[in-house]
Amino acid sequence: MKTCVEEFKNTPIKEIIRYIQGKPEVGAVLVNPQGEVTRIETLQNEDKSESESAVTFDIRFTVTAPDTGDEIKLIINLEAQNDYNPGYPLLKRGVYYCSRLISSQYGTVFVKSGYGEIQKVYSIWVCVNPTQKTEYSITSYHMTEKNIIGQVKADRHHYDLLNVVMICLGDKKYTELTGLLRLLNMMMVDNYLTKQEKRQILTEEFDVEITPELEKSVEKMCNLSEGIEKKGFDRGFNSGREDEKLASARRMIAAGKLSAEDIAGFSDLPLERVKELMQEQPA
Repeated sequence: MKTCVEEFKNTPIKEIIRYIQGKPEVGAVLVNPQGEVTRIETLQNEDKSESESAVTFDIRFTVTAPDTGDEIKLIINLEAQNDYNPGYPLLKRGVYYCSRLISSQYGTVFVKSGYGEIQKVYSIWVCVNPTQKTEYSITSYHMTEKNIIGQVKADRHHYDLLNVVMICLGDKKYTELTGLLRLLNMMMVDNYLTKQEKRQILTEEFDVEITPELEKSVEKMCNLSEGIEKKGFDRGFNSGREDEKLASARRMIAAGKLSAEDIAGFSDLPLERVKELMQEQPA
């Protein structure tokens, strides 16, 4: 929130939690081929019209802006995107999620013509395998005012209501990065670190108190990172560049979980080349 949500850029990290209203909604919605929706009880984490499929919000919560006191709807999608171009632009999906979060406020936040009550929304995405041009970046997309004729100056709060933030990671070790990129890369990409090491880094470097609830979340995040890695390996990197194959193979070797044969198969490198890389690895 401090890095990606403008309203909290000047708020100390330890103070941000007191602006969160209630308990974040976390859940999933299952849609079968017939279009029937199964809703998890007490979680209002999906929007659906008669002609559209359900849209799942991974995490959704409301906060109060520290300066204005306005409420802001935040939707955080920790989508582990191993394919940055899955047949459509992820950015458009983020805009769609924001639009649905805005439209879903009708009947709950406002009714009839009470459009002045609409709350601002954010859709924040974490991409673990972006393109080379976008890696190691955090980019925000939002509505701005542009005068075509005249010099109108509208209240920004009346139009700047949808914000998409794309966080793109990469293959660098977390120690080569700073800030939020450093934290996320450590948790989601650096598989050479054990779960215990990640918990220790969270506590000592990022000043995060490991509660029993957070302990479970760290466990899930570590498992997720391993799943992301395996998913990428299974694709074989057939369309990847040679340097990407080498980098991926070195990461698998550093993790120490796979045989040379498995690494050769997943990285699409010759077995002999993988063995050479393993000999280069420090003991």
